[in-house]
Amino acid sequence: MGKGELDPAMGCFRRLLGVGFGRRHSRTQSLSRTPPMSDHSTVASSLTTLEKNEQAPPYYATHACTFCGRNRSSSEDTLPIQSKRQRVTVPPYSTRASSVNAENFHDFLGQDILKTIEARIDSLSPELRELSLDIWEHPEVAYEESQGFTVTPHYLGLETAWKAIYSRGGKNGRVIGINSEMDALPGIGHACGHNLIAVSGVAVAVALKAAMETHDISGTIILLGTPAEEHGGGKIKLLERGAYKEMNVCIMSHPSPGPANTALVAPWLALQPLEVEFFGHGAHAAYSPWEAQNALDAAFLAYSNVSVLRQQLKPTYRVHGIVSGKDWEPNIIPDYAKMRWIIRAPTWAELEGLRARITNCFEAAALATSCKCKIILGDGYYDVRENDVLGEEFCKFIEEQFGMNADSSSQTIPASTDFGNVTYALPCITPTYNIPTKPNGSNHTPQFAESAKDPAAHKVAMTASKGLAATALRVLQDEEFYQRVVKSFEGERA
Repeated sequence: MGKGELDPAMGCFRRLLGVGFGRRHSRTQSLSRTPPMSDHSTVASSLTTLEKNEQAPPYYATHACTFCGRNRSSSEDTLPIQSKRQRVTVPPYSTRASSVNAENFHDFLGQDILKTIEARIDSLSPELRELSLDIWEHPEVAYEESQGFTVTPHYLGLETAWKAIYSRGGKNGRVIGINSEMDALPGIGHACGHNLIAVSGVAVAVALKAAMETHDISGTIILLGTPAEEHGGGKIKLLERGAYKEMNVCIMSHPSPGPANTALVAPWLALQPLEVEFFGHGAHAAYSPWEAQNALDAAFLAYSNVSVLRQQLKPTYRVHGIVSGKDWEPNIIPDYAKMRWIIRAPTWAELEGLRARITNCFEAAALATSCKCKIILGDGYYDVRENDVLGEEFCKFIEEQFGMNADSSSQTIPASTDFGNVTYALPCITPTYNIPTKPNGSNHTPQFAESAKDPAAHKVAMTASKGLAATALRVLQDEEFYQRVVKSFEGERA
């Protein structure tokens, strides 16, 4: 990109939120430079390969949903992962009608407010679609200045984080937090659909702002650009630095594979990433192998130890890892090997117990091979505690207003997010909504990256955004509803 040129994704944000971009401005504007865009040549290569060979491999022919275990060709559940949580049980949506305030959300919010939300998102949908595609190509975007929203770039010391805030009515109203994720996966780009998450957050924010202005509703909107969800725990760092302390609730959504026209509000697994390094001593593999301590043997033995342990692990647990090294040659016994692992369990408490059993596997491998072992823990992602009152309201709205199949369930989604840590701090929901996908094309595949830029995926994301905006407005306007949200959250923490 040449000097003075404007990235197309930045231009889209400017039109949607009145945000301008550029290089370093004068001191009086208190602006910082825009970070460089990522190189996506590897993404293009992956997608070109996919276009040349779209034949799916023979395994997993039933196309079971990665998130909820449902068969994509039917509504039948195949392999549900049931939570064993020590937490408030969230009954299925269909059995919880008696716990709902009898007042219909249409009656409380009013059709005029709901129409404002829908009209605002519908009017911006083409630009949001353009933004989604631009983020798909250039996932790292930073804000520089704004009209309407007050925007802080490089928020709280994170280079690619930002904060956009709008307030009406002073400090009288409640504060709605919204997350926009934008990071991509190495090599395969937006294979988790974060381009859709990003524009959904923008859609919710601008719809809320329109409703607050049109109908004189007090409150504050905080839209956070949250980096490094896939690797690095961006929301954890933002949480630790106080980004969420002003919020009363926080909302976001996530695309997934599965049956069409379906959304799910359900818990997610806790996650612990870790690295294991084995240090040995190299030697000539033929001349004097007895002089060596084989670090690669330690890694292989550690892998085998975990594989054997799996027979004694609960079906709700997940352990997966890879091996790497440096300058390996077949005639030199490796003096170093590195492994990267991810451990998952339905709750953080369960994960801590599982982690101890897994690290024993690594230490035993080091002992057996006379190597040294170093274990480095990454940022732990807590399980997602969905607020059942917020989840119920979201499901009611998209079911009754748009005819979607929505479920608020205690069934655990077999995936993880750094948003889980935020859900331990304040009431939150992160509904998943199903987008059209190819066979064997669930999250974290090149096929899902292709699906994430499809117009049909954008359409579903906008519907989910309307549901989130309506739910957030209920929080702003209905004191009794908000108190039920708080009570539910306090029950989760008990």
